[in-house]
Amino acid sequence: MREFLGQFVSDSDVPVDQDLFGSGLVNSLFAMQLVLHIESEYGLSISNEDLDFDNFKSLEAIAGFIERKNGESSV
Repeated sequence: MREFLGQFVSDSDVPVDQDLFGSGLVNSLFAMQLVLHIESEYGLSISNEDLDFDNFKSLEAIAGFIERKNGESSV
């Protein structure tokens, strides 16, 4: 995820718990591209219900979301 984030911010050494949107590092365009990246990179399907800000606000939140979605697809 850091490599992907690095395409949008100059300092990709962002703390894992930093609010990416609240700190102004990224914007809504990034959010759309992030969803597409997660779907293609991890083979996940992201539904409208998944589009909760808390799932994508930090690197830590994104990693947790991906882990949860992977768990759902293996059940």
